[in-house]
Amino acid sequence: MKDNSPILLTGAGGQVGYEVNRLASEKGSVLTALSRKQLDIGDGEAVERIVSQLQPALVINAAAYTAVDRAEQEVETAMRANRQGPANLAASCQKHQIPLIHLSTDYVFDGNKTGAYNEEDPVAPTGVYGLSKWEGEEEVRARLRQHLIIRVSWVFGPHGNNFVRTMLRLAAERDELRVVADQHGCPTSATHIASALLSLAAQLRQGADLRWGTYHFCGMPKTTWHGFAETIISEAVRTGLLDHAIPVHPITTNDYPTPARRPHNSVLDCRKFMKTFDIENPDWHEGLTTMLDQIQG
Repeated sequence: MKDNSPILLTGAGGQVGYEVNRLASEKGSVLTALSRKQLDIGDGEAVERIVSQLQPALVINAAAYTAVDRAEQEVETAMRANRQGPANLAASCQKHQIPLIHLSTDYVFDGNKTGAYNEEDPVAPTGVYGLSKWEGEEEVRARLRQHLIIRVSWVFGPHGNNFVRTMLRLAAERDELRVVADQHGCPTSATHIASALLSLAAQLRQGADLRWGTYHFCGMPKTTWHGFAETIISEAVRTGLLDHAIPVHPITTNDYPTPARRPHNSVLDCRKFMKTFDIENPDWHEGLTTMLDQIQG
């Protein structure tokens, strides 16, 4: 990895991209952060122009279309960002011999497995969003050997729209909440993801011979959307973001139909990532506390 060349970050306006940019700035890392308005990764010519001009040491792709339900209608838009975008980045990275770290999702799985999903489990997306992300993974694998595909799950952070912010808004407006309790997964702080990505970048800078491939990284322990919501409310009351707690009633997926079908189980097994890169699974409770403190401060 070139010592003096910057890291190119795409999707800098999103949850994870925002945190990567913020943490990199704090650490003094050399980073060129581009939002979707500055670089549409679905535009192959624009991608090649930026990569050719910048000659980055590493590309981190945090750009994605993440509107899970809307993707069922906006198929072309989702595919442009989640399939064609990674294909364009991988092609340019291959041309200039630059490694790529690409973020993917737990929604590539159908949720029918009883235990946690590992990297070798077969994928079976249940909606357009998961399918577009899976096809994006395949485009990267087909074009570039020097890649890390990192699947993350249930992402939340202080910047952008996410489940935590939705629960805080609804709790301030309503007397009670009804939240799905039969979908299991692992909430993951955008800050923790950003920290892990920058740790991988640092290992590359230091000349580490990374084992390219696909990995899982998420927060621990596993929970349900209902369990996550209960913790959000109680922590928000503790920190003073909410005046008082309200009941959070468990419901089933069938009680809350959505355009896209979510997997009942998208818990990720992250042991391969931890063993390979010596980066521990973070506790999402800690990430939630940090996020609420940031919102309040």
